[in-house]
Amino acid sequence: MKDTIHQITLPTPYAVGDVHCYLLEGNTLTLIDAGVKTEEARDELITQLRRLNIKPNDIDQVVLTHHHPDHMGLVEEFPNVKAVAGHPLLKPWYEQDEEFFNRYERFFRSMYVEAGVPEEFFYLLNTLRKPLKWTSSGILDQELTEGKSIAGHPEWEVIETPGHAQSHISFYRSSDKVFIGGDHLLAHISSNPLLEPPVSIQKERPKPLLQYRASMKKLLDYEIEKVYPGHGEIFEHVKPLITQRLKSQEARAARVLTMIEKEESITAYQVCEKLFPRHIHSQFGLTMSETVGQLDYLEANQLITYTYLGEQKYYYVNR
Repeated sequence: MKDTIHQITLPTPYAVGDVHCYLLEGNTLTLIDAGVKTEEARDELITQLRRLNIKPNDIDQVVLTHHHPDHMGLVEEFPNVKAVAGHPLLKPWYEQDEEFFNRYERFFRSMYVEAGVPEEFFYLLNTLRKPLKWTSSGILDQELTEGKSIAGHPEWEVIETPGHAQSHISFYRSSDKVFIGGDHLLAHISSNPLLEPPVSIQKERPKPLLQYRASMKKLLDYEIEKVYPGHGEIFEHVKPLITQRLKSQEARAARVLTMIEKEESITAYQVCEKLFPRHIHSQFGLTMSETVGQLDYLEANQLITYTYLGEQKYYYVNR
């Protein structure tokens, strides 16, 4: 007998709007994702669980698709959970590893310098920990990686889908071709591949847009008939959507290449100014992540190269 999937929709303080959590009701009562830590979200969670004749202390385990605050903020509201599960890269976020956070801040300071970011934006480095007030903390009891299944729900296969977050995982049930995808695949918008530091000092930084493309292409090998997303409507027709998302990204990369061709050399910040003139000040982190992602894509396809002048990185067309 298949688990019953209940969608629970909670408010967030973010521009993305409401976030969806999913209750798997079977031999084990599992909540996939846990909203954001606000009173409004907590009250709505309790209300929607009550409609299902379920109380917070009935939840057996919480499974997290990724580490962003709107997906793991209310984990602490379930006093009887036997386990909190997620990808290993979620661990420093959920366990609030101070050494990791310090390295996170140093990484972005270095990135700002390398990208040629003006001093007026450096105050943002002091706000990197601000989202922690919307999230929860604890011990990650179970690590979920590619090919594993959710404890108590053996029909749900774990698929690693990094890109939007390094810690991102999704879940697939082959018997009815259903996919629970967190923020990896949304019907109404393309997910933002966000910059993050490398997992250790010795490693290179991740290239989230390239990861996101690879994760999207991986889904083309699955027969998915219905997607339960982290935001927006439940939807079908997955393969045409993935194909269109990939083409749209390639079209944006072509625009970036044209921008670079018109310059002798250019920094990532200067590209971002040209690509997002109306949003760079209000959404600096998102726009810079997107810009660096497009540059990573062009570099990976050997269309551009770079040189350093001092600490700043300058891109130019690879002729």
